Amino acid sequence: MQSRPAVIAAVSGGSDSTALLLLLKLFLDHAAPSTRLHAVTVDHGLRPEAAAEAQAVARFSAERGIDHRIMTWSGPKPGTGLAAAAREARYDLLARAARDAGTDVILTAHTADDQAETVLMRRRRGEGPGLAGMAPETLFDGSVWILRPLLGIRRETLRTFLRDEAVGWVDDPSNTDRRSERVRARLELAGPPQVSGAAAIDGLLTLARQGATRRRHLGRDAADLIRRHVRKAGPGLMRIDAALFRPAIDDAAVHTLRALLAVVGGTPHLPDEGRVRALCLRLAAPPCRATLSRALVAARRDGVWLCREERGLPEPQPARDGLIWDGRFRISATAGAAAAVIAPASAGGRQVENDDGVPASLARTAKAGLPIISSGGSPEIGHVEQRGVSGSTQAAPAGWTATCVLAPWARFLPCFDLDLAQALADAVGAPPVPVAPSAGHNVTPA
Repeated sequence: MQSRPAVIAAVSGGSDSTALLLLLKLFLDHAAPSTRLHAVTVDHGLRPEAAAEAQAVARFSAERGIDHRIMTWSGPKPGTGLAAAAREARYDLLARAARDAGTDVILTAHTADDQAETVLMRRRRGEGPGLAGMAPETLFDGSVWILRPLLGIRRETLRTFLRDEAVGWVDDPSNTDRRSERVRARLELAGPPQVSGAAAIDGLLTLARQGATRRRHLGRDAADLIRRHVRKAGPGLMRIDAALFRPAIDDAAVHTLRALLAVVGGTPHLPDEGRVRALCLRLAAPPCRATLSRALVAARRDGVWLCREERGLPEPQPARDGLIWDGRFRISATAGAAAAVIAPASAGGRQVENDDGVPASLARTAKAGLPIISSGGSPEIGHVEQRGVSGSTQAAPAGWTATCVLAPWARFLPCFDLDLAQALADAVGAPPVPVAPSAGHNVTPA
């Protein structure tokens, strides 16, 4: 943390986050005294007592010389999916606080108990890669790191520390609401009074460590395949060497195609492993043409081609700064940029020229799925910052850019997938993945 001018601690006033704040203060005072510590409390506006709890955290921080800020989730709340929406809003607000403080580091107080609950819930859903649990480092929104330094620490250990320091905490009543899947998992792991849940939690934490190791190795193997067999053939069009699917189709090849399909199609989740494995078998014996995860896949004698299918492209809409368009492009605007409209190229009626060596029908389909940013009556292919929609000869209206993003990781990129994400970014022309804070340091996995 010595390399950061400041760090953000997410503090709700509960036992875990209060302990995190005190431990961070002790650590920074000793090891990085020039790094400023900022405590941030998010008031989701969902409980009437939340505002008073945030003020209590502000007083607690002030007594210890720690800067504090309250961020409020304002506006209407969704009728369904409230927990997920609150999580997204919370991290958006924390990221804004981090940028305002001039840092890219947020620390949260997730514990070993939280990790065990997460793995238990994901195991019941049959999530393979999800069994890695929460990552100790996660890149949020492509620019801010969420660090979880307490994933290896039990909650009761933190509470013992607080008692020794004569520090109290607030218990959120939502943590006992049995309607929540997490609360039910927590109560199950607590077990009946005569049975300790420690063994079950230890088993789930072991499962998380093993899952994280497998996920890293699979990601690295897939990254190697991408670097050797995948290239960008033209705007919006990828080509895979047929050798990827021969002589045998292994787990790394399947994972490679799953990731490519999600990125090319702009979908937030990788497609079903079984369906992709079956598709790999078909691609190994061309000709073959299929769609999956909004991506068109065509196996020919000269390789396997991927692009966004034309169905389901977004309708024309006002362009706005920060928009993730079709899951594939992040739209950005400088201050003072004129109002503009964004639409798929297929809506603009613009003719495109075929690139040498690229199948004409695939080139047309690929370019039809690219964004057009226009002002007035003259649509123009959106210029993509760095290496996005290459091959465009016209710039977007002044102040507007569209940058390629990796849909499954556009919001949250866990450190397990960093190698895979970097290989994909290089292949499709997205910006490079930032270096993780732990890079170059000795790290003991939780």
